[in-house]
Amino acid sequence: MKPRIAILISGGGSNMISLVNAIKYNKINALPAIVISNNSNAAGLDKAAELKIPTRYIDHRKFSGNREAFEKRLHNLLQDEKIDIICLAGFMRILTKSFIDQWNNKILNIHPSLLPKYKGLNTHQRAIDAYDKISGCSVHIVTSELDGGLVLGQRTVDIESTDTAKTLAEKVLIEEHILYPEILNKFINDRYMK
Repeated sequence: MKPRIAILISGGGSNMISLVNAIKYNKINALPAIVISNNSNAAGLDKAAELKIPTRYIDHRKFSGNREAFEKRLHNLLQDEKIDIICLAGFMRILTKSFIDQWNNKILNIHPSLLPKYKGLNTHQRAIDAYDKISGCSVHIVTSELDGGLVLGQRTVDIESTDTAKTLAEKVLIEEHILYPEILNKFINDRYMK
């Protein structure tokens, strides 16, 4: 039985596309069951629909800051879809400990830095400001500590003296699209295929 994957997005969904394409070309033994966004205008929803993946959105703004109520709706949807693994792919909401505990060791995230460096936002500018020679991306298990879970894999890029946050982000994104499918495949093989 292939594990059912939910991919959570907030924007363009480029990492979602790389995961779905890897699954469709049999590089990941899984089923892309649903793409969920907290943003009804996320371009990734249209892209997922074009890829014939069911989509849903849950507008977090309708919950007036009540994160638990938002996550209860999200949790119920994930259960209804019989989801095995959640992949955060540019999902710009911080999940509460109670939600994460319900999905313990079943949520993966892609982060645009070489964790444990530069948790949170503005990672590319922070790497440039620190005069780092390399940057990259990490896939990690989501825990209640922001970007603090076990790192499952990383890829690196060189930071050139001419790089801006924008050009560095573009280089790192290319590596994200390679890393995330590789790590998801390994995660599934280690957990589900033994």
